[in-house]
Amino acid sequence: MVNMTKQSAFIQRIGFLLLLVVYGTDAKMQIITSKQDVLVGEEILLLCKAGAEGEMTWQKDGEDIDDEEMVSKVDETVSKLLIKKATLQDTGEYSCRCDFDSGHQDNAQMQLYVYEGPSFGSTTTYHEFLEGKNGMVPCLVTGQPAVDVRWLRDKQEIPSHGEKLVRQLPDNTLLIETVKREDAGTYVCQAQIRGRPIYQQLSVSVVVNAPPTVLLREEVKKVIAGPESNVSLRCLVDGLPKPNITWAMPLTFDPSRHQFNSDRSQLTIRSVARADYGEYICTATNKIAESSATIMLHVFEAPDVSVSAEQQSVSVGERLSVSCNVSGHPQPDLHWLNKQNGQTLDSTSGRVRVVDGVLVIDEVVPSDGGLYSCMAVSSSGNASRDFALHTQPGRPLYLSVSPGSTSVLFSLKIPPTSGGTPITSYVMQWRQQQAEQWKETTVPASDPLAITALKPYSMYTVRLAALNAVGVGEFSDTNTVQTQGIQGEPDSPVLPYGAMKVDGNSFYVPLKQVDDGGSPLLHFSIRYKQDKEGTEWKEMQLSSNADSVSLQDLSFGSDYQLEVTAVNANGSSLPAMFNFTIADPPVKMNSRSMTKGTVVGIVMVIFLLVFLAVDTTCCYRKRCGLLMFIAVKLFGQKVPGLKMLEEGEGTNGEVKLKGISPRGSIQPTGVQTLTKDGGLSEITCDKAPLTKHEKIQPDLPTADA
Repeated sequence: MVNMTKQSAFIQRIGFLLLLVVYGTDAKMQIITSKQDVLVGEEILLLCKAGAEGEMTWQKDGEDIDDEEMVSKVDETVSKLLIKKATLQDTGEYSCRCDFDSGHQDNAQMQLYVYEGPSFGSTTTYHEFLEGKNGMVPCLVTGQPAVDVRWLRDKQEIPSHGEKLVRQLPDNTLLIETVKREDAGTYVCQAQIRGRPIYQQLSVSVVVNAPPTVLLREEVKKVIAGPESNVSLRCLVDGLPKPNITWAMPLTFDPSRHQFNSDRSQLTIRSVARADYGEYICTATNKIAESSATIMLHVFEAPDVSVSAEQQSVSVGERLSVSCNVSGHPQPDLHWLNKQNGQTLDSTSGRVRVVDGVLVIDEVVPSDGGLYSCMAVSSSGNASRDFALHTQPGRPLYLSVSPGSTSVLFSLKIPPTSGGTPITSYVMQWRQQQAEQWKETTVPASDPLAITALKPYSMYTVRLAALNAVGVGEFSDTNTVQTQGIQGEPDSPVLPYGAMKVDGNSFYVPLKQVDDGGSPLLHFSIRYKQDKEGTEWKEMQLSSNADSVSLQDLSFGSDYQLEVTAVNANGSSLPAMFNFTIADPPVKMNSRSMTKGTVVGIVMVIFLLVFLAVDTTCCYRKRCGLLMFIAVKLFGQKVPGLKMLEEGEGTNGEVKLKGISPRGSIQPTGVQTLTKDGGLSEITCDKAPLTKHEKIQPDLPTADA
């Protein structure tokens, strides 16, 4: 105890020193304390500090305090007042007076409050209320002096007046009228010493309870049984505290098929079977009560259909029988449907009938081919199974026949009945005589239906039948046609009809039109040109009765192109084209092949040769003619080769020639020469025509002179 007293004194001394440090040495009078509000039983310490030395005294509510245990002097300027255990009576105004040595007097006052509480005593901090009932939450508060109480929720004050559902009553009790779930939570009761900042608060929990309820989204559940079929049953449970959920079911719980969610409010049944049918009871239980609800599960079996055959090929005229079985829950109704026309087959008599689920067709016809469906209809759904009937195609009915020059073309306006399987080909037959065997050809259905390689201008009987995977259908009615009766443009001319011929620079080819297209020919159009770049077509027309094409005066050594087109009132045929060549002319030609210019040229060459021969002979033998004239002009009288003639022969002596002038001029009258036997003979020579350059010398004497 002594040690504790010493420690307390030491602490007080430290406190004094701190207070002195805080407040300094100001000369003013002041009372210093650690707090103004003191709880009953606590220690009260008041310090009075003066600015100078003097005598200090204490008073409470104007009366002197003489208790020396309470009042003591710390030093000449500080006095203390100590109350070890405060009581409510210690509340009051305390003052400190100082009579300074200087004769001056001063004092300081302060109000001290001593309180007890607030205390909540035995107030309950947890309350449970039933939803819909009224709730009362008391707050038992004690304390001195007077205590003020208020209720708070979420830091908001709950009013203490008015008619609100949640309010504070005069006795500080909290009233919650018609408790709702949202009223659950934490409430705070706050108590305050009146007029002083002394607070105490107590947290109170309010819990709202509600009996369990079970809500069902579906009281009746329907499901189709099957290995892939699952169903979920939901039980919507409500209540406070949260209820526990249990299930009762018509079958023993099977964890491999029955599964719950985390709170067991949903039951899932996997691979629903017919045995899962029945009542499922959901029960919710809490400490207040329990509640149940029943779900009725109806399990249906989907209709199932089976047929004795899914496909069957039956020849026309034979009988068909196909059975059908249906099953399911509830038992479905059975119907046969013709999917070609959408009609339900419900007749039990006739050629096409249904007897006890069996489809019967007597004497099958091509139109019976196609798909049929056996249908099962019930409240749990529908199902069907198809059956395909295949038979031969029907007879082509709506067709036309168009003859060509050597062909016949079939045109189908409406395809024949397929017989339930696609038509792959068509069989075409023809003959010329009724006694003949039919000839036939088969073409794919996608190709033109044409009989080709027939004779032109010939009568044929033709017919057509369709072919599918089952076989050939019935042939169409026969049609009689003539291959030359096409109405339209003419066929191309036949080139060549006979042998073509090239004669020199002429070309010839026979012409014949096989088919005029049903309209008389107007003419033939002819075009031809040399087969080389830059040449243009030459055109001509021939009459409709022309039997050949003849081209004249063509170029030798050239290739040619020829086109012949037949034209009638409907248009032009395709051109018949032909290529031919005109050879080079032969090197040697006979007189018949010579032209007039060639003959004239040859005659002139021969004339020139004869003229030169005669003139040369005249020049050398008789010293006359054109050559002689040219020689004299070039060489004068000394014409080479003429010396011997001038001098004569040396063996016979000198020969005297007359007619030569001293200047050597030739006399035009003639020349005398000496013969070997000594006689003279005169050789005359007609003077050759003089050229424009030739002149007679005027001073030349005549021969007589």
